[in-house]
Amino acid sequence: MKWLLPNMCTAANLFFGMCSILATYEGNFFNASIFILLALIADGMDGRVARALNAASELGKEMDSLCDLGSFGVAPAFLAYVFCMHNYGLLGQAAAIIFALCGMWRLARFNVNTNVVHGFFMGLAIPAGGCIVATTTLLFTAMDISPENFGLVYPITVIIVAYLMVSHVHYPDFKGDGEKMFLVSKIFALVMFAGIIWLTRTAILQGVLTAIFATYAVFGIVNSLITLMTRDKL
Repeated sequence: MKWLLPNMCTAANLFFGMCSILATYEGNFFNASIFILLALIADGMDGRVARALNAASELGKEMDSLCDLGSFGVAPAFLAYVFCMHNYGLLGQAAAIIFALCGMWRLARFNVNTNVVHGFFMGLAIPAGGCIVATTTLLFTAMDISPENFGLVYPITVIIVAYLMVSHVHYPDFKGDGEKMFLVSKIFALVMFAGIIWLTRTAILQGVLTAIFATYAVFGIVNSLITLMTRDKL
């Protein structure tokens, strides 16, 4: 029965994902975003609990991917569409669909490459992608900002995040054995993080959450570019 607890954590992931979808349908964007963040917590717990109990299983791994697609692929895509992108017609619809499809692709590739890719994540992890949507929604709501005021920035950003999930950009897994994280990348990330905090100081908690995921997404791009340039010089 030791497998029950980690699988319950995995199920909680999808439970919160479904709660997010239902909250979005009801127009409660705050709760919808919070549920995605709660799904992230549940997603982070299942693996740790499984390892602590020595209860990892193939069933659990399959459940984890399926739940991730619902909570961090479909739920954020639906949230982004209802919150803002429905105002952009076919572009908004396409952005939402692309986000969900790229999330599916990202998870499938991760499962196939589990024994090949070590020390880093190839492409932005889908929980991070989903949480970018959730935290920015919290931020826009708290600051009473309408994303439509920025033209096509919002749907294009959603598409960019979707692309990052299926890209070959290397993201650190913070386990200490991945690719080198350059000092320039760290400084850039620190400046970006501080900049977001300063710009969102009237909604500091939402700003911090947004800064964490946005900075991580951009950090991978900058660090990968520096890695490529360094290799070219060798």
